[in-house]
Amino acid sequence: MKNSRLSRRVLLGTTAVTLLALPVSLASANADALLGKSRHSVVAFGAYNGAVDGVRAPFDGGIGNNSMAVSPDEKIAVATNSQVGRLVVLDLRSGRRIAEIKGHVTPRSILFSPDGKDFLVSDSTLGVVDRISRKTFRVTERLPLGAGVFGTAQTRDGGRLYANNQAADTLTVVDLANGRPEHVVTGFSEPRQGVQLSPAGDKLYVTNFDGGRDSRITVLDTRPDRPEETPVKLKEITGFNQVRGLSISRDGTRLYAANSGDHTVSIVDTGSGDTLAKVPVGQSPYGAALSPDETVLLSGNLKGNSLTAVEPGSGDVIGTVTGVKGPRQAISFSADSRTAWVLNEDLTVAQVDVRALKVTRTLG
Repeated sequence: MKNSRLSRRVLLGTTAVTLLALPVSLASANADALLGKSRHSVVAFGAYNGAVDGVRAPFDGGIGNNSMAVSPDEKIAVATNSQVGRLVVLDLRSGRRIAEIKGHVTPRSILFSPDGKDFLVSDSTLGVVDRISRKTFRVTERLPLGAGVFGTAQTRDGGRLYANNQAADTLTVVDLANGRPEHVVTGFSEPRQGVQLSPAGDKLYVTNFDGGRDSRITVLDTRPDRPEETPVKLKEITGFNQVRGLSISRDGTRLYAANSGDHTVSIVDTGSGDTLAKVPVGQSPYGAALSPDETVLLSGNLKGNSLTAVEPGSGDVIGTVTGVKGPRQAISFSADSRTAWVLNEDLTVAQVDVRALKVTRTLG
């Protein structure tokens, strides 16, 4: 398995270009007016474009995931599924799909910049992280990080990006202000979507899927007062079974991680690395999303077509949300913790009343 993964690393998307234009389909007159009804295509410039002889041939298409980011002003959401190769933009107020952005192959992770003016999208087949303008939906910057680039996390000020590479078993640290990779940290094993900074920004938690059997989480020192230094590995936390999404408590003392292999969510003491509890949830949990007020943790149960609500302190299950389809890691909360948005497998979004634990409407 490892040798086959190593052989695929030769497919690297290493072309850096700016002001790329992705194909955009628009679902509103206002959006049409904004973009002048133009249609564009990404120019490959010799890079692998995800097709062989005109047939779709993604680099790591056997790995499926979804991602969604809500803008800081909570007006729009950008969502994707790696199996469909496109992004959709939803108006969270009207519930309408306002745009569709084509041109990616296996999009993996989406992050909004802190000011909400653009968002970052990683694509493991193209081997890039794209910065896309919220105003025009055009790619304004392309960072070539290599085939297999997957999950991403950024510092609170948006100055630094951490990008997993599941094929190369690495983590790349990027200076976003200058678009320059600063460090490449080695020694991981299939780091996929799960990568999370502690709220204080001093530690980074990286999941190692490792075929699912020996999943673990690596903890790195990322203290803000030493950004020029390569992140140092502090410890590894074990005891997971096909580890997926994760969250860190506001004080940094608790880690919550979904285990799709045994249908549980782990609650871990980050200081000792001890597992305090394994909470049974729905079938094949991928998400472990902690609300901003830390009163509820939602697991996205892929095969159970449900969310399980867990009380983070005690680990007690407090309810189940139905009416969702194929939920994974893509779960976002409103700032007041009253609403959760959950991405369905068809790229619609379920809006959930967190207190009532009910889907109130489906967007898109």
